[in-house]
Amino acid sequence: MKFALLGYGKMGKEIERLATEKGHEIILIIDRPEEWEASFPELAKADVAIDFSTPASVIDNIHYCFDADVPVVVGTTGWHEQIEEIRIECLEHGKGFFWAPNFSIGVNIFFELNRKLASLMSGWPDYEISLEETHHVHKLDAPSGTAIVLANDIVRHHGKKEKWVKEISQNPGDLGIHSHRLGEVTGTHMVIYESQDDMIEIIHNAKSRQGFVKGAILAAEWMNGKRGFFEMKDLLETK
Repeated sequence: MKFALLGYGKMGKEIERLATEKGHEIILIIDRPEEWEASFPELAKADVAIDFSTPASVIDNIHYCFDADVPVVVGTTGWHEQIEEIRIECLEHGKGFFWAPNFSIGVNIFFELNRKLASLMSGWPDYEISLEETHHVHKLDAPSGTAIVLANDIVRHHGKKEKWVKEISQNPGDLGIHSHRLGEVTGTHMVIYESQDDMIEIIHNAKSRQGFVKGAILAAEWMNGKRGFFEMKDLLETK
């Protein structure tokens, strides 16, 4: 397949390396908005675009892909407020779009475990819920997209929390997310249920970026020729 890479940071470089090893061809790399003027015609030659850019660039990148009628796989986080707008645009105009806050297979299994635990714990009000996430100091958004998915699923399936908030809140209807940015930590997420008597924790700890890279390439391969709005659950249901 022919890939366009939108964003050429650590994730973009790792995707280039592994995709090339798997026999794919990288025909376009865009790392700055000003590069589009000379490079846009090349985008139409790609089978799929993969975006790991920045929250400031991602919406424009998505629209360039829609205009070129190229399916786009997006792993950029920090823009979740606009996802519904993009979903509607994608479906109305028959485009191809795949979004995930985290492409790791393990994290997506962790999402499912979190939903089931939230449903189970809804009957035990003595347990207070909190959520912690830790990433490297270069990560631009806080809380992470993964933490927001975890929090929204707890709100939806537990029933005792009304919304998530950053850090600590005295409102019992708020679910606090504690964000830490330390060194070169790849990514750790913890969901904690604590009562006066004990504590229940579920933890996902990423050892490297390889899980994210493999998942993103898998999603790009899966998106070849597809139209519609897709997420990791759609891909995993086919496995």
